[in-house]
This record gives sequence, C-alpha cells and structure tokens, in this order.
Amino acid sequence: MLRVVVLVSGGGTNLQAIIDSVESGKIHDTKIVGVVSNNKNAYALERAKKHGIDQACVSPKDFETREVFNKELLKTVRAFSPDLIVLAGFLVVIPPEMIREYKNRMINIHPSLIPAFCGKGYYGLKVHEAALSRGVKIVGATVHFVDEGTDTGPIILQKAVEVEEDDTKESLQLRVMQQAEWKILPEAIDLFARGLIKVEDGKTVIQK
Repeated sequence: MLRVVVLVSGGGTNLQAIIDSVESGKIHDTKIVGVVSNNKNAYALERAKKHGIDQACVSPKDFETREVFNKELLKTVRAFSPDLIVLAGFLVVIPPEMIREYKNRMINIHPSLIPAFCGKGYYGLKVHEAALSRGVKIVGATVHFVDEGTDTGPIILQKAVEVEEDDTKESLQLRVMQQAEWKILPEAIDLFARGLIKVEDGKTVIQK
C-alpha cells in the first residue's frame, strides 16, 4: 500500500481529483495518509476532513524563522511515514533537506508545458496570464519530480490543452485543470504506486 502525503495551500481541487481516483480505484493500492497545508483556512483541509484523512497545518507565520518552520514542516511530513509526497498547489519553498530526503519520491503539478512558463514567479493565474499575453495556442500541465531547482526536476507526464480565442486567465486556468491537471496527477501517482516509474540519467522512464 503506497502511503501518500499531499501538500496544498488553497482550495484543493487537485487533492479532490486524487481522493476521487483513490476511492474509485483508478489509483491502485494507495492511501492518502495525510494532508498538510501552510494555510489554516485552506479549503483543502476541509476536503481531507470530509474523507476521513488526517490533516495538519504548518504555517511560516507561526515560527520566528524560516529555518524553524522548515524543521517543523519536515517533522510533520515524516510523522506520516510517506512513500510519496505530492505537491498539489503548495506555494511554499520546499526545504532542501526535505528534497534530499525524499529524492525521486516527491512530485509536483505545474500548470504549463515545462519548460514554458515555469520557474520563479510562475504560479497559479500568473502562468495563464503570461501564456495569454504571449499569444500561445497550446498550453497544458506537467507532473514532475521535485529537485533543488524550481520546476526543473525530471518530467513524468504532460498533457496539452488548446487556447480558445475568448479565453481569460480564469477560463484558461479552469480548462487546464479539467482537461490536464486532474487527469495526469492521479495517473502519475498510479504509475508510481505500480512501480512503473524510474529516473535514469536525470530523465523519467515509464515502463509499460
């Protein structure tokens, strides 16, 4: 049984997609053992509660320094004994020690086709705003392993989404969620759960 901890900052729509996929059996042999947020008002915590999933809040605002927060975040995650950590809209920089400890066992969903519109400053609606202002015709989402860089880890899955003429950043965000994020994030977790993903020479290899 794969033990998954999900880290999230906001509403938790990707978390819901994971919960639904676990409960329906689309994600095999997996249990979400904990949901951790940096925001005590995150609706994601409510979603976890509704499904009987343990939840915790660790906010940088509650600690004197970022170093103390980092230690508490790592301690909280460790307490769940996860096999896989999923960042599902977690808007906090992950401590380097945590990245090292969970190397190739921590994945992130990003709302663009990496390497486009990624890296520092590209998150949430900012990604879609940048895509529209550049006039791109195809956007999408990427699931990747987390490394020390920002959105630079080995790519696991990507899915493209077409931009429509009358798109706003909000409408584009919703379509990317519905057509890409909510599909490939559960799929990536299932591949991991079934032992079908490995990293070789900095690239992800998916065994079929």
